[in-house]
Amino acid sequence: MGTSMANTTTTKRKRRSATILTLFVVLFGAGLFVYGVAHGRPVMPDTKLEQSLRAKMVKEQIAGRDVTDSRVIEAMLKVPRHVFVPEEVRAEAYEDRPLRIGDGQTISQPYMVAAMAELANVDRSERVLEIGAGSGYGASILGQLAKEVVTIEIVEPLALRARQTIERLGYDNVRVVVGDGWAGMPGAAPFDAIVVTAAPKQVPPALIEQLAIGGRLVIPVGDAHQRLEVYERTSEGVKKFRVFDVSFVPMTGRAEDIE
Repeated sequence: MGTSMANTTTTKRKRRSATILTLFVVLFGAGLFVYGVAHGRPVMPDTKLEQSLRAKMVKEQIAGRDVTDSRVIEAMLKVPRHVFVPEEVRAEAYEDRPLRIGDGQTISQPYMVAAMAELANVDRSERVLEIGAGSGYGASILGQLAKEVVTIEIVEPLALRARQTIERLGYDNVRVVVGDGWAGMPGAAPFDAIVVTAAPKQVPPALIEQLAIGGRLVIPVGDAHQRLEVYERTSEGVKKFRVFDVSFVPMTGRAEDIE
């Protein structure tokens, strides 16, 4: 992700595992299945094809680019992206692009999900707020890395589907809330990281305020031209880093009133 990303790396970053191949062997050797808590039995098992496609996605699109955090790579290997997309596009779930999930929204490109998770730089002791749950996939990836994830979705049908999928998968540290993410969630702040998956024209001030000291806001900003930015809150103030150009759906709700 270039020098900007390197500048944002902190001491919390996990060491890279010996090789990506080791992760493949561990996951496939164990016969990876997706388990849920409902009824105490496995749900939505991976087929060998789905496992193979996900491994190929991670090897070529994630580790094959510039994502090096072993925990992010492992999360991308573990969470089944195909479960989060509509049946009609399920065969395309592991392709290198966003996919439509209904209600005018998309599930982000796998690389973008991984890159933003790496930039958020959270560990298992930390709490994350996500703005824009969408399908619930991004929040589920963050849930593999953090202690707790709260994700806000303004489109109620999407929020309900995301909640159902996450519950079926048994990810009990991820909570989906219906609401407008512009104001964040002040009653639950501060957060160690905030990840935004829709682009406002400017950064919502409330999100900066709800960062803990040392926390990071990862957010696409702009209208016709968007850029991914990282804001890190320190005891001396807020540091800003620009990462790269992006293209996200626009943030709706109160964000639409901002000129």
